[in-house]
Amino acid sequence: MVQGIIIWTALASIVTSLASIVTGLMYAWDKQAAQRGGWRISAKSLLTGAILGRWPGAWLVGQLVRHKTQKRSFRLAYGFCVIVNLFLTTGAVLWFGR
Repeated sequence: MVQGIIIWTALASIVTSLASIVTGLMYAWDKQAAQRGGWRISAKSLLTGAILGRWPGAWLVGQLVRHKTQKRSFRLAYGFCVIVNLFLTTGAVLWFGR
């Protein structure tokens, strides 16, 4: 059981890292579009990325480029997505690691 948990934890970490890069790029793109008045990525799409496990990259890039850090409604929804993702990821690792 412990070996299975270790394997699934490593797999979840790799997937989250790769997906976080994609979402970080989405946040950077959206920030640039906001500054230039171009085509924007919807908040729904950004939050979907967070709930699917891409929240570390979203948080990091969001802080670096100061994107979506002041809008309270987005921050609350984002925090909820992170909690849901952590709960689901932990459950999946424990379930599949049996």
